[in-house]
Amino acid sequence: MTLKQFNQLSSHEAQNELFKCCGSTNWAETLASYMPFDSVSAIKAESDKIWSSCLQSDILEAFSHHPKIGDVKSLSEKFAATKQWASGEQAAVSVAPQEVLEKLAKGNAEYEKKFGYIFIVCATGKSAEEMLELLNNRLPNSPEQEIRIAAKEQNKITHIRIEKLFK
Repeated sequence: MTLKQFNQLSSHEAQNELFKCCGSTNWAETLASYMPFDSVSAIKAESDKIWSSCLQSDILEAFSHHPKIGDVKSLSEKFAATKQWASGEQAAVSVAPQEVLEKLAKGNAEYEKKFGYIFIVCATGKSAEEMLELLNNRLPNSPEQEIRIAAKEQNKITHIRIEKLFK
């Protein structure tokens, strides 16, 4: 889609497209309310402002729209709308050794039990081993530290997906 085509969408249609980039209803509605945009950079800049003012409930809603790292089944079932993007972002997991996948699954379970949401990491360009290392490094964090880190990772993912929206 071109920026011109995006700017011609109804507010509801724009929200649906933006929701693919970040699964926070409040974020998507607020960002769509600033249309029209003169550039993709302007969309990302406004996105950053909105994201930084989102409530924790908005952040957790966005997290809930991601598959677990390496969870191919949920990727194809629950996340059909963003399946292609997420599978590309997690491409390195598809070639990971079984042992690494098992450790990721175990770490994901520990993380979710401790923090109450799935492990959020900008997976683009990272190997499964790198993501496992990041997961293990973040597990000792306090809930306050981790929500901030995970929100920054979500923002990186959002930027990448905004770029993909306009390719």
